[in-house]
Amino acid sequence: MALEIRQADRSDRDAVARLLDEAFRTDPVSSWVFPDPEHRAAVHGKFLGVFVDVALEEGRIDYAVDGSAAALWLRIPAVDPEAEAVEDEVPARMRAVADPDNERCELVGRLTGAVHPTAEEHEYLLMIAVAPGRQGKGLGGELIAPVLERCDREGVPAYLEASSERSKGLYERLGWELTGEPVRLPDGPLMWPMWRKPRS
Repeated sequence: MALEIRQADRSDRDAVARLLDEAFRTDPVSSWVFPDPEHRAAVHGKFLGVFVDVALEEGRIDYAVDGSAAALWLRIPAVDPEAEAVEDEVPARMRAVADPDNERCELVGRLTGAVHPTAEEHEYLLMIAVAPGRQGKGLGGELIAPVLERCDREGVPAYLEASSERSKGLYERLGWELTGEPVRLPDGPLMWPMWRKPRS
């Protein structure tokens, strides 16, 4: 049976944040940002809720009708290389909302932001989450397929950062390729910046 997908709105905000929290609670990057499992349980949902807010404000969230999966997308415009750099305020917002004394909340966003390509307009897969009991069944690929098909039709590339070896493998199967060196979190795991050229 095909996955039914709709656009999430503000009324879905908390449900999507809960889904992200459950899906990423044991992710290597989340475990690095919040090493203590008890503390992570208390603040992780607030931390990821900022991503949900950003996607609702500036992009869109493709959401499975049954609540089992969500993909957060932003359309990123090309940046004029002559233009003055604008500081991304999202990493500081994540730290302020979730865990003000924890600099890792902000650092992960700063490090990934530093390598994010800016020369071409692209679709940015900010996050994708599948409910823990439904992972490994192809829902993630099904959820993002319509966006990738549109990217191919419109000639638009797509970008993401993979936070685990497992997700990196999925993205490679869907046409993403590594873009240079992985991001190495201090004393922590790697994150893999990946770029997908549109297929003709």
